[in-house]
Amino acid sequence: MAVKQMGKNQTGLSLEQVIEIASKTAVSEALTFLEKEKKRQQKQKRDRRLRNTKLLLRNYRSLKLHCADLRMEIADLDQELDRVLEADELDTDAFAIESIRRSKKRTLAMVSFVDRMLAVYETVCQQSGKEEDLRRFQTIYQMYISPDKKTAAELAERHYTNIRTVYKDVDSACKTLSGLIFGIDSITFH
Repeated sequence: MAVKQMGKNQTGLSLEQVIEIASKTAVSEALTFLEKEKKRQQKQKRDRRLRNTKLLLRNYRSLKLHCADLRMEIADLDQELDRVLEADELDTDAFAIESIRRSKKRTLAMVSFVDRMLAVYETVCQQSGKEEDLRRFQTIYQMYISPDKKTAAELAERHYTNIRTVYKDVDSACKTLSGLIFGIDSITFH
């Protein structure tokens, strides 16, 4: 049944006023929800970048080892791909070879880039003149980069700190490294 008249309700508000208040409230709630969702997504992106930085560091040694002979493997794949293309064998072999070659090139590029960012991070830590920055770089280096891997307990003993400080150093270093690796996208603006 339709409303016949636009009179006042028990609160003294007309139907138009109730509708206006309800629509303003709905718009306000929707905007608040969208703002919270945007912040949640940005936090999720930052968390993912931080997680990816830690993942790169944890796998650094194996990736570096993998890259040792990668240039020769890529050259061999290039020759094999040329042979397949010259033989006019455009089948799954050519696509598989190209896919493998592309993956190896990306791995080589990523490890090279991480090496450069680690060198930049080392320079930043040295130029800061702060003892904790140097300790953070040394912690990252000893745990993830150097051939002689150290545990958190060994590093805590070496730097006369506790294990929790070692993990805090790793977190802090990874935040800075995330900024270097992922650029402006990893920075939070307030």
